[in-house]
Amino acid sequence: MSPQVALTTTRPPGHAAARNATAAPLADEHQGEVLAFLAARPLHTVMMAGFIRDNGLVSPLNRGTFYACRDERGALEGVALIGHATLVEARTEAALAAFARLAQECGGGHLILGETEKVERFWDYYADGGESPRLLCREVLLEQRWPVAVREEVKGLRLASSDDLELVMPVQAEMAFEESGVNPLEKDPAGFRRRCARRIEQGRVWVWVEDGRLIFKAEIISETPEVIYLEGVWVNPAARGKGCGLRCMAQLGRKLLERAGSISMLVNERNREALALYRRAGYKPRGRYDTIFLQQRNG
Repeated sequence: MSPQVALTTTRPPGHAAARNATAAPLADEHQGEVLAFLAARPLHTVMMAGFIRDNGLVSPLNRGTFYACRDERGALEGVALIGHATLVEARTEAALAAFARLAQECGGGHLILGETEKVERFWDYYADGGESPRLLCREVLLEQRWPVAVREEVKGLRLASSDDLELVMPVQAEMAFEESGVNPLEKDPAGFRRRCARRIEQGRVWVWVEDGRLIFKAEIISETPEVIYLEGVWVNPAARGKGCGLRCMAQLGRKLLERAGSISMLVNERNREALALYRRAGYKPRGRYDTIFLQQRNG
């Protein structure tokens, strides 16, 4: 599990004077408006935009509710997904504060994720009652664009099939536990299985399997025409240090960049080995993110 690091709040000038704003749930009829709003910063909003493109604005598959904050003229000034994961795109301090208050009222969330400076401000509003994070992970946002170096082909790299589920699922659960301290196979085994199986059915999971052994895995969590967001990149420990991960990442990068302008991922800043691998594969740092894992409330 990743070590905990300190969270520093940064109250912006005028924090106490930020105007009051309210957040309202979004409906599917707002989808075009919301996607246009998020498209202004596609690298930073790919997760929310991808969920909307996959599931619509209103769906249990989003594991939360999409909300909007609007200015006096009715124009969007913020969009947030509040639920299992809280994700926020706010252009005003008032919208950020409104979403933070709403997330605190809703409760039951697992994590808050976003750019470091914005998450620090969000947490300042959210935790006015003195709540502490269960865990905080600092991450580097990486992006890959053309050109991608051509390396030795991995002939076995392919999209996963349903037959690969039993290989993929325990590896993904182990990665989640190492990052968050929560094992989804213990907390929500049926739901976790459904989510893993759905990503495979969607053609979002890439694997390299030899003799029944998983060598490499990567999962597309969200996809828009501009950006593809990856998570769950894993190389079998027995294959590490042999160039397997670098070859797979280069080959996957060339394949995915045929249908999107860039590929992004978040990597824990303490994972120096992974950061070095992705930089050799052509990824560039584009920002700093925080993931706050929340205390689980009773009742």
